[in-house]
Formats: sequence, structure tokens, C-alpha cells
Amino acid sequence: MEYGGNNLKSIIIDQQSQKQRVGYHLIKRCFDFIASLFGLVILSPLFLAVSLAIKIEDHKGTVFYSQIRVGENKKKFGMFKFRSMVSNADELLATLLQQNEVDGAMFKMKEDPRITKVGKFIRKYSIDELPQLLNVLVGNMSLVGPRPPLPREVSDYSEYDKQRLIVKPGCTGLWQATARNSVGFDEMVEIDLKYIQKCSVLFDLYIVFQTVRVFVKPNNAY
Repeated sequence: MEYGGNNLKSIIIDQQSQKQRVGYHLIKRCFDFIASLFGLVILSPLFLAVSLAIKIEDHKGTVFYSQIRVGENKKKFGMFKFRSMVSNADELLATLLQQNEVDGAMFKMKEDPRITKVGKFIRKYSIDELPQLLNVLVGNMSLVGPRPPLPREVSDYSEYDKQRLIVKPGCTGLWQATARNSVGFDEMVEIDLKYIQKCSVLFDLYIVFQTVRVFVKPNNAY
């Protein structure tokens, strides 16, 4: 499947139609709650192993990392992740912004010096994202949806880009499960808007299946 392309900024989301999809949103929320609760129980041994590895490499830092993100209707929330960087990563970011390798309102750097050895491994296999199941359980994220942006990223959004904020962000999504870091910011927005246009129970299940494949065969995650 190919996404993106030259015909960018051509998708306009009908927000009213999205709000009226009560049945889909109810099924999605029920599935999110049950799947996230089940996932947290089943994955608890992995959570313990990763937590120990993070502490052994850097005993001074925390295991989990909570970062303010922007969710549905621009509401801010704390998103949980396993800590994959040094404990003062946010302070070091200002010195690295000029080395950003992605165009637009998003920071990505393939050889980011802030990433720890354990962090590099858990990022490659997207294990660092698993604590977001807690966000799904409480309801400020969904299993499937657009990547939740940082407030500083949203401050650079155009009105067109803000369309991706009309739905709940997801642990995974069409961009994360397919193109990932192989495309720029504008292409990512276009992929997210295509997901919002096309979203359905079956399409969400397809994306979850694609995400499982990424765990087995990592894509461009870093």
C-alpha cells in the first residue's frame, strides 16, 4: 500500500459526520478498554523485564516517562512511555533542534545521542510505546489513531494540519504501521487524514494486525 504522494493538502474532514458515528465510536471504546486491560495483564512480565533493564543501565532515572501531548479536540494529557533516553533529554533537545531530519512540525533524528542502549532496542521494536495502554484504558488515547503531537509541534500547525486533532490519538495508526519515518511531516498528516476518512472497525483491526507485523519485522522506527 502506498500513501502520501504529490496531491497533498487535498483532504477536508467533515467533523459533523465524524461526531455522528456514534455506533463506531462506542464499539471502538469498548474494544479499546477490553484490549488494553487484557494487554496490560498479558504483557506484565515484559513490563517487568524492560523496567529492570532500564534501571540496570541508568539507576538514577525513572522507568516510565510521562510527556504532555495534545489529544482529541486539542486537549492536553500525559502520555506514558518507557524511558528510552537519558534522564535530562528534554534539556538537551534545544541543542539538537537544528539537526532535525524531518521537515515540518516534528522532531526526528536517527542517531539521537540522547537515546540509551536499552532505549535503542525498545524503540526498534516499538516496546517503548506499550505503557500507552494505560492511556487507552483511561480513555485519553485509542489503540488506533493519529500520533499524539507535542504542544510545541501543534503551535506550528496550519489549520489544515489541525484536522488530525478531531479524533483520539492512537498507540498505533496508519502512519506508524506503514510509512513511519520514511516520509515527512506533510505526508504523515495526509496519511492520518486518510485514516480519519476511512476509519472503521475492520480498518482498525487491519492496522492492529499491521502493527503486530512491525513488532516481528521492524519498519523505520527510531
